[in-house]
Amino acid sequence: MSASLHPELFEPTTVGSIEVKNHFAMGPMGPLGFADAEGGWNQRGIEFYATRARGGIGLIITGVCQVTNPADAVPPGIFPNPTQSPGVFLTTSRDLTERVHGYDAKIVLQAGAGFGRVLFPGVLGGRTPVAPSAIPYRWDPTITCREMTVEEIKGVVAQFRIVGMVAREAGFDGIQVHAIHEGYLLDQFAISLFNHRTDEYGGPLENRLRFAREVVEAIHESAGDDFPVQLRFSPKSMIKALGVGAMPGESFSELGRDIDEGIEAARLLESYGYEALDVDVGSYDAWYWSHPPMYQDKGLYVPYARQLHEACPDIPLIVAGRMDDPELAAAATADGTATLVSLARPTLADPDIVNKLQRGRRDLVRPCISCQEGCIGRIEKYSSLRCAVNPLAAREIERPMPQATDRTRMRVLIVGGGVAGMEAARVLAERGHIPVLHEASDRLGGVVIAGGQPSFKRDDLALIAWYERQLENLGVEVHLGSRVDADLIRRSGADHVLVATGSTPQSLDLGEGIPVVEATDALLDPGSLGDRVAIVGGGLTGCELAISLRERGTEVTIVEALSDVLEKNAPLCMANHVMLHDLVPYRGVEVLTGARANRVNDEGLLVTVDGAERLVPATTVVTAIGYTPRHELLSEVRAAGIPCHVVGDARRCANIMYAIWDAFEVASQLEK
Repeated sequence: MSASLHPELFEPTTVGSIEVKNHFAMGPMGPLGFADAEGGWNQRGIEFYATRARGGIGLIITGVCQVTNPADAVPPGIFPNPTQSPGVFLTTSRDLTERVHGYDAKIVLQAGAGFGRVLFPGVLGGRTPVAPSAIPYRWDPTITCREMTVEEIKGVVAQFRIVGMVAREAGFDGIQVHAIHEGYLLDQFAISLFNHRTDEYGGPLENRLRFAREVVEAIHESAGDDFPVQLRFSPKSMIKALGVGAMPGESFSELGRDIDEGIEAARLLESYGYEALDVDVGSYDAWYWSHPPMYQDKGLYVPYARQLHEACPDIPLIVAGRMDDPELAAAATADGTATLVSLARPTLADPDIVNKLQRGRRDLVRPCISCQEGCIGRIEKYSSLRCAVNPLAAREIERPMPQATDRTRMRVLIVGGGVAGMEAARVLAERGHIPVLHEASDRLGGVVIAGGQPSFKRDDLALIAWYERQLENLGVEVHLGSRVDADLIRRSGADHVLVATGSTPQSLDLGEGIPVVEATDALLDPGSLGDRVAIVGGGLTGCELAISLRERGTEVTIVEALSDVLEKNAPLCMANHVMLHDLVPYRGVEVLTGARANRVNDEGLLVTVDGAERLVPATTVVTAIGYTPRHELLSEVRAAGIPCHVVGDARRCANIMYAIWDAFEVASQLEK
């Protein structure tokens, strides 16, 4: 066993009154798909958390379990609910806590008061949303929210008395209240931008925090003063305007809660009985802070948590925010900023991340790529929680996968070494089949090699490296520089063929003049593009390339035929979409929309905008206009009479998540 680089992270500690075996918490993630019809935990949810406890996490914080709030009227069945049927929730929770405690991990129940103005339209059902005051609805500002009545507030507080009793009896080690954070209902009451009330729940900060104070007091009434209660807390909102967040490093006037008020609020909340704060920054109006994409720095919450810690050194802090780098984690705990480091999405990607880090095997950790497609991207559509790079996340009850026997073992020819081909080979080898992978180029990774070149996409390259190690450890036969043809297929002796040949960039004939290159080539060799680049196509690839080139000091113009950039893409989580969309102008990229690229000359690119032709000065034109699936080998495979499947971009051009999920689905079930 290798030694951990930071053994201090694996020493016991306490967060408030809870003793934890190490300095790692599992951050809360929406538990969609984990509820039964009566609001209890289903077996999928129980296995999900037990798997992370087995993986070494010290403290698990469940995803938010919304209490019954008639004003919000969230339909039953979306979230586990401790007050819908307390007996069912208690019984199923006892199964959950006993499983988790078996691994010497602790678990706190995160319970939420509601959504208010940020309730997603999909469950609003034509009703008028509620809020502390008559303010604009987050998703449609033409709708004005209804002010929540005092009676409705008291009704929600009463629900937390039930939560306290149920949580203690069920064996939870505490409760985390959700939340003075991210702009949820309790946060809306706490922020003057949203709370215009003139009664005891409005006005000065103490009144705006009254709802949160009554919640913790209600929990202690039923569970006892010694029962730990934490709070999910955002000391800064990052709101420039309603629905508009601030960019990293941007100077702006905070309209939500600024850090000074955040510090004042933290002191008050501790005095009310919250013994620890789980810290992030952001809001639904600045969602790419609360749910940081790859365009945000790792450890992005640490500077704000450090300010909070320096002002309130006696309040234990749990700190999240892309903290999967052990160096970051160690630094945050060494100076006392973080009592616990919170890993949420990294535990989706690899449930065993803490055990692997403790063994000094960071190289074996499957990296989170911060794409957010399987997690928050699905949650915002009320789909079950998943993970793009780990198809078994939230499907742990399906393990172990069916194993090959002497009778069923197959030799499987895999054509293509992108993520789909590598995932198929990995899964087949784990099942005991014999995958043989052929890749035409000189290395594995496919288009992800180019996609991972920008500084903010390096986790994509880490994912390729993880696959390479997996295939090596599993003894998978890999042939690089091997172009598959009909003869090789016939000679392969394969029982089955998986076509994972990916896609081909679409081309554009722009005539003679300055160089025209495709986006993949541009990403691999940005130094050859010169100091002014015109990018034809404002989809995901074009926008990411533009941001990456601006980091190098290159002048960039995007030429987009549609009315805006990012209008036509593979699936893209809202937080990622909005941040990238805002980054393009913020980083100084010129955008021409409704523009048609005509031809190049020696000075640049001629385009038509608003019916007139103009020159976009450039040293190179890059085309980023999409991809076409490559499956020309399919007819050869069929002619050879060998069963086959097409997976990944060769089947449908999408993204990393669907390439991996495609391959896993086929490879995990493939039988003779």
